[in-house]
Amino acid sequence: MLTYILKRLLLMIPTILGVLTLTFVVIQFVPGGPVETLLAEARAGAGGDTASFQARRDVDAKQVEELRKLYGFDKPPLERYFSMLANFARFDLGNSYLRNKDVWSLIKEKLPVSISLGLWTFLISYLISIPLGVAKAVREGSRFDTATTLLVLIGFAIPGFVLGVVLIVLFAGGSFLDWFPLRGLTSDNWAYLSWPARIADYLWHLVLPLICYAIGSFAVVTMLTKNTFVEEIRKQYVLVARAKGMPERRILYKHVFRNALIPIVTGFPAAFVGAFFAGSLLIETLFSLDGLGLLGYESIVRRDYAVVLGTLYFFTLMGLVVKLVGDLLYVVVDPRVQFAAVAK
Repeated sequence: MLTYILKRLLLMIPTILGVLTLTFVVIQFVPGGPVETLLAEARAGAGGDTASFQARRDVDAKQVEELRKLYGFDKPPLERYFSMLANFARFDLGNSYLRNKDVWSLIKEKLPVSISLGLWTFLISYLISIPLGVAKAVREGSRFDTATTLLVLIGFAIPGFVLGVVLIVLFAGGSFLDWFPLRGLTSDNWAYLSWPARIADYLWHLVLPLICYAIGSFAVVTMLTKNTFVEEIRKQYVLVARAKGMPERRILYKHVFRNALIPIVTGFPAAFVGAFFAGSLLIETLFSLDGLGLLGYESIVRRDYAVVLGTLYFFTLMGLVVKLVGDLLYVVVDPRVQFAAVAK
């Protein structure tokens, strides 16, 4: 297994290099850049009178050159590329051109929102979907199976941001009820509340965003759970156990449950981490949640390439490590799986 792990770790290097190289090359052909964006924002903030108009026109080539030198854009692309790789090898993601902060600090600032949404979305999705999938497998073909399939597929088909607009109109002071808050994860007076009141306030703010995030994930996990359980229930060892008079509940939870959960459990790491970093820009915007989704979008729009490349490197590395952990979980869940043949 150690040989297999070592090979997988070595294979991560060309994968990361490929992702970073492709992104870096694409960036070179994108019109505009952080210097141009910074100058445009400075000119726009100068005002609209004659004097300010003249001041905006006085931004000459020397100032542009100074900014390009400050951010390192005066160097050839190849030199900047290898400098980026050297920094990333030391896990130095660089500094944001437009926010005057290092990329690590920006990621850590946005992580609490993404962790809150991702963790609760993951827990709610799996705690509801796995029991529901088991119940559907046991009652395959029944009215319950048909009705729940229809419901989860409708939820999967509804875009999260569309559902968010509907929930805001109905329950967040839109045109009907005002039961839930619309902005952020906590109230303005959260710091002055007692701990029970803080927890209640935090959960109160999470209700509507979590519905939007989780509604689409029910269908995938539920149907995967149902199909794997149905496949196991139809196998020969289940028929033999029934023929021997073993109770149905014991067959289901002692034999079928473990084998059927193998593809689900091994997908836990990817789903767990993916829930953190797959933030929806539209949902975050609707509920004023400053998470990683909004950070990525603003960085692309404002040409903040240091943040784009730094976050991409971080997410790619996390994804590769999580994929490796998911593969190793096969051995934990099913000891019959061996990596010796794969490593050769």
